Amino acid sequence: MKLECIKDKIKEAVSKIEKIVGQNRTLPILNTILLIVNKNTITLRATNLDIGIEIEIPAKIESLGSVAVPGKVFSNLLSSIYDGNNVILEEKNGNLEVSVNNNKTLIKCLSPDEFPTLPLIQEGDSFFIEAEKLNEGIKSVIYSASISDIKPELSSVYIHTENNNIVFVATDSFRLAEKKIKNENKKELKGIIIPFKNAIELSRIFEGESGIIDIRFNKNQIVFSLDHIYFTSRIIDGVFPDYKQIIPKEHKTEVVLLKQDFLNSLKISNIFSDKFNQVVMFVSPQKRVFTMKTKNADIGESNIQLNGALEGEELEISFNYKYIIDCFQALHQDSVIIKCNGFDKPMTIQGVGDNSFTYLVMPMNK
Repeated sequence: MKLECIKDKIKEAVSKIEKIVGQNRTLPILNTILLIVNKNTITLRATNLDIGIEIEIPAKIESLGSVAVPGKVFSNLLSSIYDGNNVILEEKNGNLEVSVNNNKTLIKCLSPDEFPTLPLIQEGDSFFIEAEKLNEGIKSVIYSASISDIKPELSSVYIHTENNNIVFVATDSFRLAEKKIKNENKKELKGIIIPFKNAIELSRIFEGESGIIDIRFNKNQIVFSLDHIYFTSRIIDGVFPDYKQIIPKEHKTEVVLLKQDFLNSLKISNIFSDKFNQVVMFVSPQKRVFTMKTKNADIGESNIQLNGALEGEELEISFNYKYIIDCFQALHQDSVIIKCNGFDKPMTIQGVGDNSFTYLVMPMNK
């Protein structure tokens, strides 16, 4: 094989996929990136057997072929090249020669015949979504997934349809995030559970991309296709919790705050919080008082009063401030609305005028 391609194109492609190339001692082939030279393009493929990625970029082809080049070595080399606009890749005796201007480097490769194929889904369900919407949905909820694998269905992102929305959900049982994305799909999607680590990679791979992603899935695998990108992931075989039951249908106390004021007060609370990250919220609609208190015996304490619109019953309730501050990346409105049902019931947070995102946090025991 021999080809010439734009340096920045292949650097970008390799930087996207090399992060899943690990240090697999039992299967060294999984530490490589497979380069497949086609008629007018070169395809880069990587897999860790849990997820797989293919990215296709245009190239000037002189001869066809394939090599399995160590991913970390190839990535480090490309990231170190600053001169020249184009890169020439040539297979020589099973190895890969990389040429830029007059500089040549030879990388020892493995046999491409050992590289595993990626799953192809011929039969199963399918739907479509814009790349930007897919990223928005995942990023709005991914931080709420459990990092523990003890309950795989909680260490995941759950995707299903509701009316004309594709709904993204994640929970670790202490907090829950739900994001509804408007979509024109007519098909009902009963539910897909994607491991959260795979969902993170999925979002990263399609970051900055545009266009319609074709999504196909069966019981075990899901595939995301967009022009030059092909991404496949394992699906968790399990049942996601019936989370709708824990989202309150009514509330007794309601607070509307400017988002930036609320965020700033949480950052100050962080300084003076205890080892449990506890922040105490006191709401008194009658006195028109909303106060956030934190106390650390070794550092000091803070008592912050915010202006806002308050309604309902007086309430004092405690939360882990880290769980609250995480959701701000999914809140895009200037003001937020906080709803509570009592000191021992979960709190919900939404952007004012936006019902597409709901964040639920369980209170702390004092």
